[in-house]
Amino acid sequence: MSTKEQPKQGPEQTFFDEPAVDRVLGVVMALATEVYVLRDRLRTVERQLEKGGQLDRGLLDAEPSLDDLALDAADRETYVAGLMQNLQGLQVSKGAAGAGGKHD
Repeated sequence: MSTKEQPKQGPEQTFFDEPAVDRVLGVVMALATEVYVLRDRLRTVERQLEKGGQLDRGLLDAEPSLDDLALDAADRETYVAGLMQNLQGLQVSKGAAGAGGKHD
């Protein structure tokens, strides 16, 4: 560990009267940043695959098959259920099964 003193932090930057709103805004902006990074990386992957002849980018916008739509819908339902669980007051430990939490 360094023996240097940590620089003093200034007061927390605020935009709204309620500090929780500022924190939520910070989370939203962090997520927006991550989404953009993912978009940028995906574009790069698509370009590389297209240049290598492994991807027809036009097919990415094609209508999915009924089977693909069903798989996507099931995946979406599971994802949304996980997101909404916290709003429903059903928060539970996400630890590994058998590693605490529920008692047998």
